[in-house]
Amino acid sequence: MEYSEKVMDHFMNPRNVGEIADASGVGQVGNAKCGDIMKVYLKIENGIVQDAKFKTFGCGAAVATSSMATELVKGKSVQDALTVTNKAVMEALDGLPPAKVHCSCLAEEALHAALWDYAEKNHIVIDGLKPPVEDVDERHHAE
Repeated sequence: MEYSEKVMDHFMNPRNVGEIADASGVGQVGNAKCGDIMKVYLKIENGIVQDAKFKTFGCGAAVATSSMATELVKGKSVQDALTVTNKAVMEALDGLPPAKVHCSCLAEEALHAALWDYAEKNHIVIDGLKPPVEDVDERHHAE
């Protein structure tokens, strides 16, 4: 399997690893088939993502996509954070091998689950945000 230099860089030197103790939103998703689990923490102030951290149990591509997703979402408004999709993550990493595309879906879903958690806690609606799923396979195979 060929990985881009950016994927390797984010795998070897992942950004934003860890937890945010007083996170505004936390989202955890998994993929039962491959066993990957991703947890994303967001610190949101005045509707802007100030910080994002992650903990991922999974393969190198799962770590790289988590790292890139948290980088992409920092500084964005809550609404703009929804534009960080699996396609955006893959493009930012210069692509992923077909067998690892599901990792970018996990990153998108974990991020969106954290946004959902934030919206629920603050009784707000984020346009276009869907309720999170437990197992990412179930949503991406339904489409």
